[in-house]
Amino acid sequence: MRRNGVRTAALAALAVTGLLAAGTEPAAAAGSRPVETHFSLGFVKGFLFPGSSPDGANDWSCRPSAAHPNPVVLVHGTLENQNDNWGGAAPLLANQGYCVYSFNYGGPSAGSPVQGTGPIADGAKTLAAFVDRVLGATGAAEADLVGHSQGGMLPRYYLKNLGGAAKVGKLVALAPSNYGTTLDGITELGRQLRILEPANDFLAGPCRACVEQEVGSPFLTELNAGGGTVPGVEYTVIATRYDEVVTPYTNSFLPAGPHVTNILVQDQCPLDATDHLEIGYDPVALTDVLNALDPAHPRAVPCQVVLPVTGPLL
Repeated sequence: MRRNGVRTAALAALAVTGLLAAGTEPAAAAGSRPVETHFSLGFVKGFLFPGSSPDGANDWSCRPSAAHPNPVVLVHGTLENQNDNWGGAAPLLANQGYCVYSFNYGGPSAGSPVQGTGPIADGAKTLAAFVDRVLGATGAAEADLVGHSQGGMLPRYYLKNLGGAAKVGKLVALAPSNYGTTLDGITELGRQLRILEPANDFLAGPCRACVEQEVGSPFLTELNAGGGTVPGVEYTVIATRYDEVVTPYTNSFLPAGPHVTNILVQDQCPLDATDHLEIGYDPVALTDVLNALDPAHPRAVPCQVVLPVTGPLL
């Protein structure tokens, strides 16, 4: 039923292509790096080269400007890596004058294309060390974090348990697994039928992070105890109604509060049928990222046809 909903939205979008109000790049770029807006292309380009930084990231000579004093650290999602996850956001942010950094965590080996599968707490420790390296290199007092999927939730462990709140100004999360996923109800059904435990035992080896992101897992229960945020950090969550990985999609959102902004992409642009994978490349969502990082200079959010996985039509 969810897939049918995505297809219906995509077909409806096709019917109104004459209403498109923007191109495929989310903002006019100050730099000249090409910005990929199609997950399918960015993933294929970056998947087999996890050790390579996405274009625009990891220039260790970069010094933050007065306009953008906080360096931006990109945190990839489960089963992804720095290069296939951030082929759109890294060059976009670098074009706009940010010092941008990315890294890998949680993979079976440093050279594996598949990362983000190990225990989430271990990944948070890797993030903590990387942020320290970035702050040391740039001389900045704080960094801002932009994460996708697990990469939008994992930093909350760093902020809560590893002293990250003193080193981070903003956390911007694209389709984060903040309150877990039922994988379209399959895991919840398995739990009720008491047939999920063997599957969990299997997953716990190759993908401990997958098990820890299930609704009601001990990891998420501890993480969310006492509230979803910590003082001193600004949180922005950007989610899509057509998320097929974090289900229900509302589990991405954090509890409402003065330092929390929850955004549903389709509330801004009904033409946008982005899914969990495409949202990291979606020009609509990436404009939200720019606005979250620099709220003093808001940009108009474009509205255009964006399809699941394959991205914008134009």
